[in-house]
Amino acid sequence: MKVGLLILHLHLPGCSSLKEKRGRLKPLLHRLHREFNISVAEIDQMDIWQNATIACALVSNGQAHTQKVLQTIVNWVESSWPDVSVISDQLEIL
Repeated sequence: MKVGLLILHLHLPGCSSLKEKRGRLKPLLHRLHREFNISVAEIDQMDIWQNATIACALVSNGQAHTQKVLQTIVNWVESSWPDVSVISDQLEIL
């Protein structure tokens, strides 16, 4: 059994309040959960309007599958959510 953890540091340009930030992040987190069957949550920078840090966790049978799915998530966020910029990503397999 392998556990994969993906940390995404995001930039949300144009957010002018925490309410607007939540309104833009909530659909993203919901779609990530639905599309990839992963656990996802905002874990840091919760009080900063234009930045967010989210964590995605996946439990799988193999390391290759775990790594492939989590890397696909990074590409999917970059291509499917044009109003969100991925500043950096960290992938760890346990």
